[in-house]
Amino acid sequence: MLSSLDLHFFYIVATSKSLSAAAKRLNVTPPTVTQRLQALEAKLSLKLVERDFRNSRLTENGKKLASRCQSILNEIDLLTNELKEDQSSLSGTLTVLAPIGFGEKHIAPIIGDFSIQYPELDIRLLLSDHPDKDASPEADIIIYIGELKNSSMRRILLSKNRRLVCASPSYLTSIDKITTPEALINHHCIALIENNEDTMLWSFTHNISNEVCNIRIKPKLVCNIADAIKIWALKGLGIIHRSEWDVAQELKDGKLQEILTEYRLPDADIVALLSDSEKNRPERTNVFLKYLKSSLKHLNDRNTGT
Repeated sequence: MLSSLDLHFFYIVATSKSLSAAAKRLNVTPPTVTQRLQALEAKLSLKLVERDFRNSRLTENGKKLASRCQSILNEIDLLTNELKEDQSSLSGTLTVLAPIGFGEKHIAPIIGDFSIQYPELDIRLLLSDHPDKDASPEADIIIYIGELKNSSMRRILLSKNRRLVCASPSYLTSIDKITTPEALINHHCIALIENNEDTMLWSFTHNISNEVCNIRIKPKLVCNIADAIKIWALKGLGIIHRSEWDVAQELKDGKLQEILTEYRLPDADIVALLSDSEKNRPERTNVFLKYLKSSLKHLNDRNTGT
């Protein structure tokens, strides 16, 4: 099979007065040109150039190849330039895959603002309760929250995020104070199904002793949408296990209260998952990623207490 190097070489030979002239243009010796030409003819099993001591001329096959060389090389150059422009421009399509709740509350507004700054860019936001590359292979960026298992994708931290357990004041005033995770077994717990995690198993680590306590709850209410379980908690129907980003405002307003503060739960950092390294990603992906990290800075500030 001919390569672009073969085509470029033969085009120089075909447009030169002699093999010696071609050697000068290629900055090699005449024997090198002869050897390379022989190798090319052997590859094609065709005679391309008739040559003697002083002169050389193209055969009919040589003329046919020469007539196509320039157009093919021009097409290769055009395609290369188009690919480079696409890699560096903020046009084309950017596809973002995110969890439903976080995507609606945070990612959608960020994308809206970003699209105003870059009107030539088409953006697709896909929301799923199981954001996964296999389900959406076209995604340029996947926003993921929680435990990440066996991912070969590149992971970029967007914001720290802690998990906590909370309930409404109306529920908490109707029961004895909960002082240990084991007590949850006797209470109404509400579960969220997400990311294929075992969300019925709540893991606690004591802040001082670092003792780990795993509790398998038996929920009275279960849903795969975060807003639904938060509504149930606000109605005083039980205890929920949530990311801080999702209940921060309700905690601030006193509509929910954190419990078991002497314990910590596994963090659920908010990350971006990407297939390629920065240098191999389109510029639109890198610019959006930078914008995304800056826009989510307020979550980091809140989680670090700044």
